[in-house]
Amino acid sequence: MIENVAMKDEGIVLFVDFDGTITKQDVCAAMVEAFAGAGWREINKRWERKEISTEQCANMTFNLFQADLSDLKRLLDTMEIDEYFKEFLGLCRERGHRVYVLSDGYDLCIEAVFEKYHINVPYYANRMIYDGSFKIECPGTNPACGICGTCKTRLMEELKGEGNTVVYIGDGYSDTCPATRADVVFAKKDLYRFCRDNGVSARYFTDFKEIIIYLKSLQ
Repeated sequence: MIENVAMKDEGIVLFVDFDGTITKQDVCAAMVEAFAGAGWREINKRWERKEISTEQCANMTFNLFQADLSDLKRLLDTMEIDEYFKEFLGLCRERGHRVYVLSDGYDLCIEAVFEKYHINVPYYANRMIYDGSFKIECPGTNPACGICGTCKTRLMEELKGEGNTVVYIGDGYSDTCPATRADVVFAKKDLYRFCRDNGVSARYFTDFKEIIIYLKSLQ
């Protein structure tokens, strides 16, 4: 449990996953299910087993896509966010807590969803490129590891500042590494199972209302 974690005096910094955490549906998974031909499941399993990197997985999967940019934009317009996420952001701003979105997904998707919901928050993600076909570039990868396209752990270490309490909020495989380095973890789905199975202290959550309640309890 995390209720007894002592908050450091300097402040609280929150790092939030995007796909399936801010959004109700995993946007990357929705893209694949909508547009990819046969073979994508085995590619994804190889990524889950860490046999291939995010960049390799994405570009191999994009080769199976039967869609163009207009198809993607129509899909992105259907994506919904957690009903309490904007309230969560408002509370964080009110109390001076910094918030960063760390995603192993795609900048184009994040920008489309944030524009739809009028959200302005700093984020880090892989770069999606469309030039007749889709591909990604991963400027935020960690050469020492090379698995994730966006190394959330490295970014978290760089952005957290000295003496701050780090809160991590996520749901998936790319969240497992940073969750082991955070002071407080809110987790669901695959991330919660990882934390439970590996002795990482975490609190299960279903929506951002629970995180709002937690933050309000601190002061």
